[in-house]
Amino acid sequence: MRKYEVMYIIRPDVEQEAVQATVEKFQGIIQNGGEITKHEVLGKRRLAYEINKVRDGIYVLVNFTAAPEVVAELERILKISDEVIRYLITKDVA
Repeated sequence: MRKYEVMYIIRPDVEQEAVQATVEKFQGIIQNGGEITKHEVLGKRRLAYEINKVRDGIYVLVNFTAAPEVVAELERILKISDEVIRYLITKDVA
């Protein structure tokens, strides 16, 4: 199992309950064959540049260990999720 880090940005117009449900959905995908070592909702922040006329977003950072198959499934779900503006999954080398 490898160490990974994922950061995703949720649209700011999503209600707090929907944000929590989205975070739990992605945690469930990771925990289905992986282990979360650190999870942090960084809150609403200004984006570096406008994405589809959206200037703010709710940032979420997750460090986890998992097999590559889990990461592929997580990326697939992140791509088709309407709540997520952008995401980035990287291997954690530290």
